[in-house]
Amino acid sequence: MMIKPSTCLRNDYNAISDFCKAQNQPVFLTKNGEGDLVVMSMEAYSFREEMLDLREKLLTAEAMRLQGAKTYSLDEVNAQLEALLNG
Repeated sequence: MMIKPSTCLRNDYNAISDFCKAQNQPVFLTKNGEGDLVVMSMEAYSFREEMLDLREKLLTAEAMRLQGAKTYSLDEVNAQLEALLNG
């Protein structure tokens, strides 16, 4: 985990940007010795958002399953897909 004072963002932006991209890790910035911001690459941010979205969808599906929603076996899904493809 890299922790830097917020002045590093102004004074050493390129190094922070390079680190975030090369290491695929965020940089935590402090202000007056306290945590203030997190900086990360666009790629890392997009990946994180996609993972959070997927996790939310999985939790919703699991909640529906626990409430008794219809589920399908792999064989049932394959049969349905083949039926759609073969018209």
